[in-house]
Amino acid sequence: MSYDDVEIEDMEWNAELEAYTYPCPCGDLFQITKEDLKLGEEIARCPSCSLFITVIYNMEDFAGDNDRNKNLEPTKQQPVAVA
Repeated sequence: MSYDDVEIEDMEWNAELEAYTYPCPCGDLFQITKEDLKLGEEIARCPSCSLFITVIYNMEDFAGDNDRNKNLEPTKQQPVAVA
């Protein structure tokens, strides 16, 4: 059973760990990566104890690879000839 349910908005992005984090009662941090979220993982684990939390988030927000696509231009519509 999960220690707690936590909204992704209540977690902090930790650039050093490259993961979203949330304080654990043991003093360490629950952690979950963007890659985990993209795969549909919803469990953030603490590396120092056996506790884990369920992360509540919208999977669609993490489904696309925004880092890879951010430099691409928007798709331009092509004219269509109608007979």
